[in-house]
Amino acid sequence: MSFHTWLLFAATAFLLSAMPGPNMMHVMSISVRQGLLRSTGVMAGCMLAIVLVVCASLAGMAGVLATSPRLFAVLRVVGAAYLVFLGVRVWMARDTEGEGAQAADECPPAAWHDLFRDGFLTGISNPKLLLFAAAFLPQFVNPAAPHMPQYGLLVTTFVFVEAFWYLVYAGGGRMLSAWLRTPVVRRVFAIVTGLVFMGFGAMLLLARV
Repeated sequence: MSFHTWLLFAATAFLLSAMPGPNMMHVMSISVRQGLLRSTGVMAGCMLAIVLVVCASLAGMAGVLATSPRLFAVLRVVGAAYLVFLGVRVWMARDTEGEGAQAADECPPAAWHDLFRDGFLTGISNPKLLLFAAAFLPQFVNPAAPHMPQYGLLVTTFVFVEAFWYLVYAGGGRMLSAWLRTPVVRRVFAIVTGLVFMGFGAMLLLARV
């Protein structure tokens, strides 16, 4: 793989990862409610899910889904249902978070393993990531050279790019936390965040291979 090809992949991945998807929104939401340090649990869970999905895609799982509409439909419904559940949970928490100026400090800290689990389930809930990885990564691989080292470089690059944007979104969420101390603003933020997650779930449910 030439340096120019790698640079093109890194730039493309950088722009794609910057888009506010379920992972980024979840990281930012947890950073607002739990703080930057605890949001690392969500980041780790999301990252593990992405790495597993990409590796499964490269191993041929994407081809299985592409030729098995029923299996893809089941995974799509399960993933959509979890995103909707996540949105409803955030929505329902709008009245229990943000009561008074010290709400952010009084919010009981969640266990790191619970945040990791939620991050993993959020990241793994989109089966279309398999198809995306199968269609996107091979475009940057030199067919005349060994494939595995190139895929390893691409996946590693993507992990670093994704981690960078996780930190950006988490840092942005932490900066917003002071402004979100106002109960009304926090409720609005929770409602909007919940709607975004439910919207992602609806889009996933309506998606077609």
